[in-house]
Amino acid sequence: MTDDPELTRVEGQQCQQQTTGRDMAARYYLSLDTAILLGILFIAIVFRFHKITLPLVDGFSWREISTAMMADNFQQRSWNIFFPEVSWTGPGPSYQGREFQIVSYLTALLYQLFGWHDWFGRAVAAFFGLVTVFSLHRLTALCWDEMHAHAAALAYALMPAAIMIDSSFLPDPAMLALVTLGVWLFVKYWAGGSRWLLPLATLSFSLGVLSKLPGIAAGAVIFYLMVCWILEKKRKQASWVFLSGLSSLAVIGAYYIWAIYLGRSYPPFHVAGTGGYIWDDGFWTYVRDRFYFKSLWNTSVLWFYGYPFLVLLAVGLWIPLSRAEDPKQRSLSAIPYVWLTAAIILYLAAAGEITSNVWNFHIFHVPIAMFCGHGALLLATLGSRTVLTPAVVLRSIFIVAIALAWSTLPLVRTMKKPIAMNGKLLGEELARLAQPGDLVVAIAPEVGDPVAIYYSRARGWVFPPGGGDAEWSKFVADDATAIAQLEELRAQGADLFGVAKNATDKEGRLFVEHHDGVVDYLDRTATKLADLHNLLIYRITRP
Repeated sequence: MTDDPELTRVEGQQCQQQTTGRDMAARYYLSLDTAILLGILFIAIVFRFHKITLPLVDGFSWREISTAMMADNFQQRSWNIFFPEVSWTGPGPSYQGREFQIVSYLTALLYQLFGWHDWFGRAVAAFFGLVTVFSLHRLTALCWDEMHAHAAALAYALMPAAIMIDSSFLPDPAMLALVTLGVWLFVKYWAGGSRWLLPLATLSFSLGVLSKLPGIAAGAVIFYLMVCWILEKKRKQASWVFLSGLSSLAVIGAYYIWAIYLGRSYPPFHVAGTGGYIWDDGFWTYVRDRFYFKSLWNTSVLWFYGYPFLVLLAVGLWIPLSRAEDPKQRSLSAIPYVWLTAAIILYLAAAGEITSNVWNFHIFHVPIAMFCGHGALLLATLGSRTVLTPAVVLRSIFIVAIALAWSTLPLVRTMKKPIAMNGKLLGEELARLAQPGDLVVAIAPEVGDPVAIYYSRARGWVFPPGGGDAEWSKFVADDATAIAQLEELRAQGADLFGVAKNATDKEGRLFVEHHDGVVDYLDRTATKLADLHNLLIYRITRP
């Protein structure tokens, strides 16, 4: 201390300058982090909205078409969201046991406002994908730090699987976006945020799991943090979380009980997502099939990630972050491991279903992106204490370039190949030839895919007729059985029959070869309306 007024004034000015400098630096880094996040969101927009108007004819066509049909039926028949309905099992009603239809319902609202466009569903899904990018970024910043948040969000923005699913007319983008948003809000609440974050987190997480049941795996993070509070003797906070979780599970359970009831009460008695679980096939069947790891590996390498992202994932998992000194931060840093572990447990219980419908892997993509981001930072920095050196920047650019060239661009191009285009063309030809109220029977290039019915803008049946326990991706053994099925459909009101000439069942049999007797029968009993190089269409005459 000194009594010199001049010296006191100078010291005060120096202290004020230092404080101002720190504030300016904090604002600079804040604005820089915000700019980086906006840049990552822009990259995500570019990849998710590129070719957004592609018809629903890519590798996910079958599942996308069912979602699109439910949107059609909300807009055209009933706005009751609790009665999702498809159009490929006859005149209806064709209610099915499905997840809560957030994506299809929002798409139906867009149809109502702007008219029908088949790509609206992709746009809704892409919007949810952007929500995931943002929520993942903020979650990673809480768990680790801002630099890891940038790396994880960029990894997700460029990951081929995430791009493909987020730009497909599927419920999975809404699921991941809402559960990630819910988990982030809850983690923020757990770390000392406002108490109003808890109900918002509960609402968002519940809607996410209602959108698709695999989202329940992310609830392990909430359960883990609740246990942390219990161990810290914060029983009051833990009690509120427990009650919120119970209310969430009650709503989720009630809806899925209703979905099962609905699917079992109306033809074709179909409940989506049933079968393929370890309790259905048996534990030893799973062991014999090695938990479908071969299918998992092929999907990972050839479709979803490619070698660059798998290498980043391996590095990120192999070398953990340094242990934090703050106990609360140590608890937060474990969140990616908790989420990934829960997703792996889900896979081990449902490997048959997940590998058959690969979009179900989407619940893995938040922790995978986080570990890929960590792996990329480790390789870029290689022990450097700062990320602003020229060497680190160059290595970062090289990693991104390799990921783009070897994974993102070729794999997204592969997944978006228009493999069901002949089915769309068949549907459009049926639409041209159909009269108002006609019911159609259609066989797309992949047997069982209802794409031709969707683009006919009519209702009808896939062939062989499917739903419930019926097998609709494989032709019946003989012509007599197929003709009997066709006659049954004619009795139910079928008016048009169309088949893509490259229609092939899951055993590799062409319809025009395997069922040439059915084609001869139609030549005798129906009126041929079109015989083009890629399709056949008949008008079915009444008895």
